[in-house]
Amino acid sequence: MEFLLLGFITGLSLILAIGAQNIFVIEQGLKKQHIFLVCFICSISDLILIFTGIFLFHYFNQLFNTTIELVFNILLVIFLIHFIYTKIKTQNSEVNFKSEVIDISKFNILLKTLAFTYLNPHVYSDTVFFLGNFSKNYLLNQKILYGIGASTASFIFFFLLGYVSNYLSRYAKNKNIWKIINIFIISFMSLLILFILKEMIS
Repeated sequence: MEFLLLGFITGLSLILAIGAQNIFVIEQGLKKQHIFLVCFICSISDLILIFTGIFLFHYFNQLFNTTIELVFNILLVIFLIHFIYTKIKTQNSEVNFKSEVIDISKFNILLKTLAFTYLNPHVYSDTVFFLGNFSKNYLLNQKILYGIGASTASFIFFFLLGYVSNYLSRYAKNKNIWKIINIFIISFMSLLILFILKEMIS
C-alpha cells in the first residue's frame, strides 16, 4: 500500500503541470469532442510509458540519448506550428456545444491525441525517465505497485480534466468567451514552441 500511494502522489505531482497535452484535453472537453476517447488514450499511454520506464530503465540511457530527444523536439515543434495555424485559420468559426461535433472524426481526434502524447519529449522524461529512475531500487512487486499507483493518478486526472471541462462548457457558450479561450491556447502553444527551441539551442 505504501508504494501504491507513493506512486499515486508522485504521478499526480508530475501530471498536474500544465502542458500541451493537458490543454488539448481541456479543449476537447469544452468542445464535447470524443472526450472519453481522448482521456482513455492519454491515460493508457501514460500506463504504457510508466511501466516501460519501470521495467526497462537499465536500458534507458542508451535508448533516450540527445539525438532522439532532438528528433522528438523537432517533430513536436512542427506539429505545434501546424496546430496553431489551424487554430488561427478557424478562429472565427462557430463552435457547437450542444452535442459532440459529428464532423470531427474519431480518427482525426485519435491522431491529434497520439501526436500530443507521443511527440512530446516531456511525456517521456516524466513517465519513462523520472518514474523509472525513481523506482529503480525497488523490488519487483514494489515497482508494480508503484506503477499501478502512478497509472491510477493519470486515469483519474485525465478523466476529471476532460469531464470537468465538459461540465464547464455550459459557461463557454458565448462566442467571445471561446475566442478568448482560443487566444489563450494559441499563446500557450506559441510560448511552448519558444521554450522547446530554447532547450534545443542550449
